[in-house]
Amino acid sequence: MSRTGVRKFKESTGEGPGIRGYLHMPKAASGDGLVLTHGAGQNCDSPLLVALATAFCGAGMTVLRCDLPFRQVRPNGPPGWHGCAESDRQGLRRAIETLRKIAPGRIFLAGHSYGGRQSSMLAAEEPGLVEAILVLAYPLKPPKRPQAPRTAHFATLKTPALFVHGTGDGFGTIDEMTAAIAVIPARTQLMPVERAGHELLTKANASELPEKIVEAFGAFQNPADAERKEKSKRQGRG
Repeated sequence: MSRTGVRKFKESTGEGPGIRGYLHMPKAASGDGLVLTHGAGQNCDSPLLVALATAFCGAGMTVLRCDLPFRQVRPNGPPGWHGCAESDRQGLRRAIETLRKIAPGRIFLAGHSYGGRQSSMLAAEEPGLVEAILVLAYPLKPPKRPQAPRTAHFATLKTPALFVHGTGDGFGTIDEMTAAIAVIPARTQLMPVERAGHELLTKANASELPEKIVEAFGAFQNPADAERKEKSKRQGRG
């Protein structure tokens, strides 16, 4: 079996749905790993996830791009039955534990929309489970209940979190997201994506957005290194 490239990944855990998806193995591995998952209406083959997994892998990170348990049980349609969200968080925890056996360095967690929400909830429930989270297009306001934002767990989120949000996202404006994440006690950052909706990836930005997110997340993980690079750039211009 090749130690680089992309391969299908499936592992039974003995308790409920196992882990199903794709493992991206870099040629020059940094040792760090990322669990990456999808939104409520998608699976791990969504264009955004494929593009991001490819970009993160190209930067040296081992990526486990996986289907949430609800998608393994239900091929189409959103989650919704009682206990589904808890099961999905358990699935993410199992994916993290599995990736730790493959990637010896830091482990990160990322998710789009519903997957990002469950990732942030898991991180709030278990501080220290991962080094940081990447939340893509957080579904801030339920479509039929805009007065009830999904932020109850934000006040207990102690894991650093980078939020990536489109300026045209119907689930929440940039101002609303800025106000919402202000209550998070951990270090946070909001990366706006101009002229992007909830899917984030568009024809106009598809060639550059994944790399920009990888760069932003790298700087967010290592703020001291990012500051040194920026200082070096300023000195070079001077």
